[in-house]
Amino acid sequence: MTRLSVEMLAADAAEPITSAGDAQLGIAVLAGIAVIVVLITRFKLHAFLALTIGSLALGALAGAPLGKTIVSFTTGLGTTVAGVGVLIALGAILGKLLADSGGADEIVDTILAKAGGRAMPWAMVLIASIIGLPLFFEVGIVLLIPVVLMVAKRGDYSLMRIGIPALAGLSVMHGLIPPHPGPLVAIDAIGANLGVTLALGLVVAIPTVVIAGPLFSTYAARWVDIEAPERMIPQRATEDLEKRPGFGATVSTVLLPVVLMMSHALVEIAVDDPDNPLQRVTAVIGSPLIALLTAVIVGMFTLGRAAGFSKERIGAAVEKSLAPIAGVLLIVGAGGGFKTTLIDIGVGRMILDFSENWAIPTLLLAWLIAVAIRLATGSATVATISAAGLVAPLATDMGTAEAALLVLAIGAGSLFFSHVNDAGFWLVKEYFGMNVGQTVKTWSVMETIISVVGIVFVLLLSLVL
Repeated sequence: MTRLSVEMLAADAAEPITSAGDAQLGIAVLAGIAVIVVLITRFKLHAFLALTIGSLALGALAGAPLGKTIVSFTTGLGTTVAGVGVLIALGAILGKLLADSGGADEIVDTILAKAGGRAMPWAMVLIASIIGLPLFFEVGIVLLIPVVLMVAKRGDYSLMRIGIPALAGLSVMHGLIPPHPGPLVAIDAIGANLGVTLALGLVVAIPTVVIAGPLFSTYAARWVDIEAPERMIPQRATEDLEKRPGFGATVSTVLLPVVLMMSHALVEIAVDDPDNPLQRVTAVIGSPLIALLTAVIVGMFTLGRAAGFSKERIGAAVEKSLAPIAGVLLIVGAGGGFKTTLIDIGVGRMILDFSENWAIPTLLLAWLIAVAIRLATGSATVATISAAGLVAPLATDMGTAEAALLVLAIGAGSLFFSHVNDAGFWLVKEYFGMNVGQTVKTWSVMETIISVVGIVFVLLLSLVL
């Protein structure tokens, strides 16, 4: 969604679909979010259905006609999916090619061969960060955990000393760096520049992952000293391949979309002339769609063909990559519908009016909203989508850098203190063979450190940009 689109939505908020006062709107928002929280946490309803029902409840409690509420929800759903759906699909395809071709294993094995001793936690951060760029968090865990367990077992390392850095690398990529769904949706809702958000996201991500990963892992290993569970060390998925892609080609393919998108951002900052030929070229090749599509096409050769895949096998890999993301697309789309419903009933204008008297900085406010929704729902994606919808009107007059920092503030807040209502909490618990208390001391604390350190660096950047 372009900045113009966001401004149009903010303008539309001046003519809401309901005549409710601020008090009723405030109650409607709290009740709508509460409905979503209860449906997800207590009734274990899929987030797509919870967001849909919550949007309808929001409109009804705000006094909006049902027909107009439905139109707002479906319009927001369609706009969001149109804006980020293709990007999510392309990211899933690239991640599938990376995993099935053995490219991910090549990255892992090469880095591990060069690292040892005290360097191993840092190597795990590097592995997780590189692999985590195109992969969804859950896929990254499934891919990396066997490696973490094998390294801890064979090298006689503390499981937390190796595992926490890997989890930190994946989590930071998931929360702060596009093309992951959360950051993409926030960029779309706020109208931020993707290249600038990516560049600033990397600036925030590097110190954040260092503090939450290798540095915190020394304490986590003391608090929870456990061995890698034998039952959780499966056969690696690519052991049956006769060959696999080279390290250089694999890393280049993974980083290609990042380089293309960042090139556009850098040229745009340096040139700042829409009619300049170089800026026009980088605007095309650095657009998220073209950048990811280019990486996927290149990956079919540098990953798929390099592993000896036939055209049929590459086609099958692409097909299989799309089915698992159906749920993600529906959640993201429904989140966009909820966001648009919020704006259309007049919440955007209400927040704009109230914010004039708020002493709290906008970036910190966005982080706190995301934290509250994350704690309540357990979903980083739902927290990002909902928070972005609530604070989007505040971004209307923001500059490029400030809008990007607003996205990162929301992303950092969405990672705060994962606990028992988060599927990721149980995934980490089971893979590492921990009990609930041990998982809280390690995984939950790590997520909180990422969130707090992330917002601190976002606020520091806001002072100099």
